[in-house]
Amino acid sequence: MAMYKLTDFDAVLAISRRGSFRAAALDLGMSTSALSNSIAKLEEQLGVRLFNRTTRSVSLTGAGQRFVDQVSPALRDIHQALDVVRSQQETPSGTLRINTFATAGREILSPLILEFLRRFPEVRVDVVTEGNLTDIVADGFDFGVRSQPLVPSDMIAIPIGPARRYAVVGSPAYFANREPPRVPSDLLSHACIRTRLPNGGMFRWQFEYEGEPVQVDVDGPITLDEASLARIAVLDSVGIGYFMESDVQADIETGGLVRVLEAWTPPLPPLCLYYPSRRNPPAAFKVFVDLARELARSARGN
Repeated sequence: MAMYKLTDFDAVLAISRRGSFRAAALDLGMSTSALSNSIAKLEEQLGVRLFNRTTRSVSLTGAGQRFVDQVSPALRDIHQALDVVRSQQETPSGTLRINTFATAGREILSPLILEFLRRFPEVRVDVVTEGNLTDIVADGFDFGVRSQPLVPSDMIAIPIGPARRYAVVGSPAYFANREPPRVPSDLLSHACIRTRLPNGGMFRWQFEYEGEPVQVDVDGPITLDEASLARIAVLDSVGIGYFMESDVQADIETGGLVRVLEAWTPPLPPLCLYYPSRRNPPAAFKVFVDLARELARSARGN
């Protein structure tokens, strides 16, 4: 008699949801080859193909679609039952999955995630950073972290962390023979580190003064899509960069970078940890929310 594993059924749903073995494998915390082998074994046990695979796409077969339709409600019930049991744990354990974007991940890593792991060493945390907005429920995440205006209205949100701002910076060597920009339009005569968005478009630098927003489509010798790379270029005097303040605060304080246009970068909405309402969340989920609320109170106190 064939033995079926709950994780195999979860894998089928993840592939169906993501439309990709690679994306589903990342969600599940396993290699693509291991996931493919698991599905192949399940298909062999069932005696049917669940997916049509090509080099470019993955789609459910008719049998696969019927399988997903029938199994999904049962799996939800099973996971809810597991949540009820886990909610009674005296020592939180298990894995929490968090979706965010890279800059926010750097901001919350030490005060929230690493502090949580120190307090609850039996819990594992899986952080996925993506530039695009993600449906955390559909994609199997426990939490999301985004700027407050980007949090879906049907989610519970906890503002976390201190006030946030952008910072425009250049190295002392870059400004040695150049007049620093006084207003955003002055950037058009400077070399700037351009930023590519996840959709392939170019990020326009955002400013505001006395409530009036200003956007500048800067130009420069290099285009990058990651703040840590842009920081290296700015420190090497290639040009002026546009960062979250937290990414370059230490460089500003030590004099490694010079800040400009500070009056044009007012405070931004806070980051929020958000999540859907759950009737019987696991113990690990509950204590993570408690720590986020503790962090929020601390930020308000400052």
